[in-house]
This record gives sequence, C-alpha cells and structure tokens, in this order.
Amino acid sequence: MIQALKFNKSLLHPRYWLIWLGIGLLYSLVLLPYPLIYWIGTNLGLLSKRFLKKRAKIVDRNLELCFPNMSLQDRQHYINKNFESVGMGIFETGMAWFWPEWRIRWWFKIKGYKHMIAAQETGVGVIVLGIHFLTLELGGRAFGMLNPGIGVYRPNDNQLMNWLQNRGRLRSNKYMLDRKNIKSMIRVLKKGEVLWYAPDHDYGPLNSSFVPFFAVKNAATTDGSAMLLRLATPIIVPFIPRRLPNAKGYELIIQPAIHNFPINDEIAVATKMNQIIEQAILLAPEQYMWLHRRFKTRPQGESSLYGDLDKIHH
Repeated sequence: MIQALKFNKSLLHPRYWLIWLGIGLLYSLVLLPYPLIYWIGTNLGLLSKRFLKKRAKIVDRNLELCFPNMSLQDRQHYINKNFESVGMGIFETGMAWFWPEWRIRWWFKIKGYKHMIAAQETGVGVIVLGIHFLTLELGGRAFGMLNPGIGVYRPNDNQLMNWLQNRGRLRSNKYMLDRKNIKSMIRVLKKGEVLWYAPDHDYGPLNSSFVPFFAVKNAATTDGSAMLLRLATPIIVPFIPRRLPNAKGYELIIQPAIHNFPINDEIAVATKMNQIIEQAILLAPEQYMWLHRRFKTRPQGESSLYGDLDKIHH
C-alpha cells in the first residue's frame, strides 16, 4: 500500500531543477482558459511529430497491424490526430494534478454513472477497467471524484516525478498499489473496494498469454486479470474518458458491468478482456496510446513486428 509520499528536501537538489521549471510552466499554462489550452496542446502535439519521428513510426506500425484494411490516407489522419492527443495528454496531466474539483466538473459530462451505482450495490469488489487513453490521467481524477478508489500504477524511477504523480493521483484516490502487487489487489477487492486496473499494455512474457488484439493474432496479454477474477470474484466496469472535439470538454463514459467471464481459463479471460478493450478504443481511436509498442513481446521463435523500432527505449 502506497499512501501520500512525504516531501523530502532532497527533491530540491539541482538535478531536479529542470523538472521543477517544467512543472512550474505546466502549472501556469493549465491556469489558462480551457479553449486556449486545447489550441496550444493540439498544436504542440502536432508539431512534436516532426521531432518524434521514431514514435510516429510506432504509431503508424501499430495502426497498420491493428487495422490492415485502413487506407494510407486514413492512417495518416489518425497519426496526426493521435499526436494532437499526445500534446493534450501533457496538459491533461497538469489539469488532473492541479485543477480544482469545480473546474473538472465544469468540463466533464458523466454518462452511465448508474452502472457504477448498480455495481457497488452488490457489495462485492469492483474493478474499474482503465484503458490507456492519453486522457487517462484526467479521466482517473474525474472518476475518483465520483468514487474514490485504489489506483494501480508503476512507481516512477525519478523520485521527483514519483512524488508529483503520487500527490496528483491521491487527490481523488484512497491510496496506490504497485502493479506487481497482485496479492494486495485481491485483498482490497475481497473487502468490496473499487480498484482501478489497466491490462491493455504489453507487460512482457512472464505471466502472459498470447491472444488476439484487433488484427494481431498473438498479443501478449497479462494473466493477472484471470487471477483477480478467479480469486476475488469482482465486478468489472469499463470506463472511457473521451475528449470532445473543438474544445467542448470531455465525456466520462461508464459502461455496464461485464458478466460471465470464464474465470478458470486464462486464455479465455485474456481474449475477452482484449475484446472489451477493443470496443472501448473504437469509441476514441485517435486518443489511444498508440506510441506504446503493444506487440513487442512475441511467441518464442516469432520475429519482431517492429524491426529496428524495437531499439527505442521507454
């Protein structure tokens, strides 16, 4: 269990000064009116594509793999829109960490909250199924304002960024759990808590199954989902934080609970999870984190789907 991290004077060391400068600039920018934030964010994101050429190639390759019938013209359109979303994602992180509640409520429309109420009325634990949209940091803050829960995350290697991330996320969460701490996840779900959980990235070959994801037949998908479902028997409620076009704000879409998981079959659970995630992505495909090498891990003996792009480090 990771609660609020205490501020340590070591975070004022000169090696962190550039980060402090960047955070101060971000804090100042998110004080601007939202339509201006939207204009700056989308344009900076599009501009960044010129300097992040290898990342743009990863986005292109992921779209090509997932949607092989998409035309080159449409793919280029989605690449551009995705980089606009990358720029907005930086600002939305600042908004999530620094905006007051009233301002988030002003720009968010909530759809389907009745599904969350119905899930909690059962008295069992609830997995809020997060998907790695570039809006996720802000969406998590908005969802936590409605239902404070327990976040799952990977601690940042940079101590200052880890403190900032922890501080920002605990504005609307009870506490955080390391994503590797499956035992604690099971424990809190058995207590009837709300747990935020995102199984849509490639977390490596250990404890993963290879199942379809869009048009890719073998996508490494965590078996942690099957373990949570089998041992904690929670309800799963997907949510999508979707950015509206033309600076109109956001929709927080809470979907009906998912039932009838084949909990004793890891392959079947991973397959169904990916199907749910696919449907969510299709609600805002340009806002998904396509920069991630989702298909980096391959079955033994199978060649890379990214070629030289595998040399890019996170």
